[in-house]
Amino acid sequence: MKSGTKSIDLGGRRRIAMRDARDAAAAAARPSAVNRRLFSTPEAEAIKKEICSVGRKLWMRQYVDGNGGNISYRIGANEVLCAPTLVSKYDMTPEDIGLTDLEGVQIAGAKPRTSELLLHLEIYKAVPEAKAVVHCHPPHATAYAITRRVPPNLILPEFEVFVGKVAISPYETPGTEAFAESVLPYVKTHNTVLLANHGIVCWADTVTHAEWYAEVMETYCWTLMIASQMGAPIAQISKKHEDDLLAIKKKLGLPDVRFDASRMKKRRLPEKQGPGAKGPGKRTKRNTDQR
Repeated sequence: MKSGTKSIDLGGRRRIAMRDARDAAAAAARPSAVNRRLFSTPEAEAIKKEICSVGRKLWMRQYVDGNGGNISYRIGANEVLCAPTLVSKYDMTPEDIGLTDLEGVQIAGAKPRTSELLLHLEIYKAVPEAKAVVHCHPPHATAYAITRRVPPNLILPEFEVFVGKVAISPYETPGTEAFAESVLPYVKTHNTVLLANHGIVCWADTVTHAEWYAEVMETYCWTLMIASQMGAPIAQISKKHEDDLLAIKKKLGLPDVRFDASRMKKRRLPEKQGPGAKGPGKRTKRNTDQR
């Protein structure tokens, strides 16, 4: 270069150009700007009512207490309807429902969003088919969560089809990023996750269906606890019938970690089974054909 001219760092320029290209690609991949008009559409009004109806069901079934639990629905590419914070699910009205983006920024609504929304948002980002998330604290399912146990499988067919294998995420403080991210290893292959020392979270295609999975989970855990007190071994569904049930589940488009055997070995926490699980030496002649 001639004296007095500035040297040109071509390598540095290339790195900057590559960085800018990456940033542009990432921006293009992100959801578009929030469409605030979705908040007042007929679809949104119907979903707000559904969220309130499900909230009352959760309260009446004693799956939540005080202002506990939260519900959301992804209504657009970057728009989420969600329950407010510090409101009983029994008392919640459509006017209480807010609208946020996928980063948790509130766009509309008279009351602040639930503090645990980040959990829902991580599920929506990880599972494109997830449209609704319900988090609650049903007592029998939560009993498994606080003992860090998962219920055994192959006991009731409805549970196998609609929930199936259940994962348990490690404990993190509710409302934090760490708490939200604790379910990420599981949500692609499970529609229901036990939250250690906390409760459960379920996702589905509708708010009502997500609540159904919470019901199925809670009733199953309750039934296992009752059966474990009867002094008789709990019979299991055979492997052949398990395959039949998994075929039904796959036809319905529901997730199950058993569809991918390689994922079965990638659990963060061991599946310590609670009431209803068979222990060593408990098999009897009567149920050996059902192993």
